[in-house]
Amino acid sequence: METKEQWSRIKELFGAALERDPRQRAQFLREACRDDESLRQEIESLLEAHDSSSELSQHPWSLRAQESASPHNIGPYHLIEKIGEGGMGQVWLAEQTSPIHRRVALKLIRWGVYDDAVIHRFQAERQSLAVMDHPSIAKVFDAGATPEGQPYFVMEYVPGVPITDYCDQKKLKIRDRLELFRRVCEGVQHAHQKAIIHRDLKPANILVAEIDGKPVPRIIDFGLAKALDSTSAEDSFLTRAGSFVGTPGYMSPEQCDPAGQDIDTRTDVYSLGVVLYVLLTGVPPFDSEAWKKKPFHEMMRVLREQDPPRPSTKLGIDPATSIARAESRSSEPKQLSNLLRGDLDWITMKAVERDRSRRYRTPSELADDINHYLRHEPVTARPASLTYRARKYVRRHRVGVGIAAMLAVLLVGFAVAQTMQLQKTIRERDRADRIAEFMTGIFKISDPNEKPGGNATARELLDKAAKEINTGLAKDPELKTSMMHVIGRAYMYQGLYARAQSMFEGGIGAANAAGAQKDRETLLTAHDLAWSLLQQGHIAEAEKVERELVATQTRTFGPDDRDTLASKSELAFTLCQENKCAEGVRLNAEVLEKQKRILGAEAHATLITMDNQAIMLAESGQPAEAEQLQLQALQLQLKVDGEKDLSTVHAMLNLGDFQRDQHHDEDAEKSLRHAIEVAQRVLGPNQPETASAKYDLATVLARNDRKDEAFSLLRDSVDHGLAPRIALDMKNDPLLVPLHGDPRFSALVAHVQERTGAQAPD
Repeated sequence: METKEQWSRIKELFGAALERDPRQRAQFLREACRDDESLRQEIESLLEAHDSSSELSQHPWSLRAQESASPHNIGPYHLIEKIGEGGMGQVWLAEQTSPIHRRVALKLIRWGVYDDAVIHRFQAERQSLAVMDHPSIAKVFDAGATPEGQPYFVMEYVPGVPITDYCDQKKLKIRDRLELFRRVCEGVQHAHQKAIIHRDLKPANILVAEIDGKPVPRIIDFGLAKALDSTSAEDSFLTRAGSFVGTPGYMSPEQCDPAGQDIDTRTDVYSLGVVLYVLLTGVPPFDSEAWKKKPFHEMMRVLREQDPPRPSTKLGIDPATSIARAESRSSEPKQLSNLLRGDLDWITMKAVERDRSRRYRTPSELADDINHYLRHEPVTARPASLTYRARKYVRRHRVGVGIAAMLAVLLVGFAVAQTMQLQKTIRERDRADRIAEFMTGIFKISDPNEKPGGNATARELLDKAAKEINTGLAKDPELKTSMMHVIGRAYMYQGLYARAQSMFEGGIGAANAAGAQKDRETLLTAHDLAWSLLQQGHIAEAEKVERELVATQTRTFGPDDRDTLASKSELAFTLCQENKCAEGVRLNAEVLEKQKRILGAEAHATLITMDNQAIMLAESGQPAEAEQLQLQALQLQLKVDGEKDLSTVHAMLNLGDFQRDQHHDEDAEKSLRHAIEVAQRVLGPNQPETASAKYDLATVLARNDRKDEAFSLLRDSVDHGLAPRIALDMKNDPLLVPLHGDPRFSALVAHVQERTGAQAPD
């Protein structure tokens, strides 16, 4: 009788020989066994027995099919086609004919390979499935034996695909993959609670089918399952030393340990970890192709002694395939690597830990940590530093971050200096958030999207805040920058662009003094500064600000960042105002294409860029293309924000202008009247957009000799905030030429001059 060491040696060499071409085995055994002739003969005998049993079981049904041309039936089950084949049996797609009609999966042992161990394992699988009842585990319906004595059982047919293939085909994002994988963990946990270990978890045994349009995972093939409380000799035979069970690449180190270490629930946790690794990265932890070229014992040694690379690191090993793997996860390589780096690295590496004492003890612990990640909570796999926990808590509870952070400091016992700094940071941020929220709430009455019209009280509050901000917040430059941006935008909403410019410049100056010139909010302030300059006709100054802004944002956030793209679009618009429309149209088209791909066609920033492109097309002599694009933008704007949004009003005005410029006066009148109605209802009569719509409609009416209403609309525009524009355009606007001979035109000019002269400086 062989000793344990002798049996381990036989098993190791038998596995290594089995991996080689039959023609190379003799040479391999001569070299490996050297002078031990009895060892070589023993292994050759095992190989001969293995080859003969394999031949006997290659096509168990094909011979019987030749005996009878009629379809094969087993009881009430009509076999349709073979859908799977494993080491001990076959799985057939079958049609149950009574007492109900349904499709099922029928599994039975191969012909000619009956032995006590195989039959016992088959019965163990049948019993394993019968005691389990979970949505993520295929159900058992029936069991029995054929007239010839072949045991079989009937289970739920899952018309699905392996979980990794399903996720790649649907290009599921990482969060969606984790949600699906979490349910698989729950199914395996249920099996463990029924005292069953699967021992062969891999993507091919985790199928995903869509039910009512939603993915549902199903765990199948408990053919290698092991009962946790097995005590009989037969149960021990299934897992004794020398009997490797499982799939290389997904087997745990203890499964292929020559010492025959006992298998427990952590074996399934390891296999789940490998499946998670593939779901995240698209490749297994170890190169399975390279393993095929190595001896079996060398492959097992690597598994037992080497740690795989972290998932975030694995992505960069093969740049040629990283783009495709990222795309199948609706991401980009750098973005995906950043997403995996951190919590997901820790979770995955703990699941595939070689030392099972440091692994998750149960699938439910693994599922719990994934839930922690999805809810932005600290994960147990990661060292629980105060900084890490505080960052997670801030993300979930921004309002209560002060109390939570201080409690975390006390619990962890962080250094006193760091504790004081953290408390100071949290206190200042909370104070800034409260003041910003309060001040924003006050100035919302000046935002035409919030309250129609505005009033004198709002303007007085705005002017008062603008005067006091330099003294009231002189010692708090960060808060001062934020408040000056808020006030500047409030002025801009009212069309007071010079006052807005002053606020924006002050905010940028405060930010520069505080060393925050590259902060996102500071750069957004610069963006609004350029717009206010453009609205005042300071086009060259606006272009200079925008070019500097784009350069800074590109260096800081990257060329495809949301804010960088928005600034490039505004720069393109400014170039067109400088009679550089060809360059502007080309630049803006590039921005629009990227925004559609990165942000989506219905994103607010994308719609603004579409508006800009339509205006530039019109100014570059392409009015038909401009009208078509603007109509698309307006339809999307109405779908996303409805009529009450300021951007929608702008889109309506632009469409009316493009129709007017093409002499589509009937369509233009209809569009502009609708724009006036919406602007007056949403913004009120005193806003620039309302007055602008009336002015544009007056030009259409003047061209069609409807002078009475045209003069009425023009005078109304003058009285409600458009006097500076009309004073500039009245004598030069060719659309108003039909009104020049009318005495009322001279009176209107005088009225404009009177109001312009009386207007206080902006």
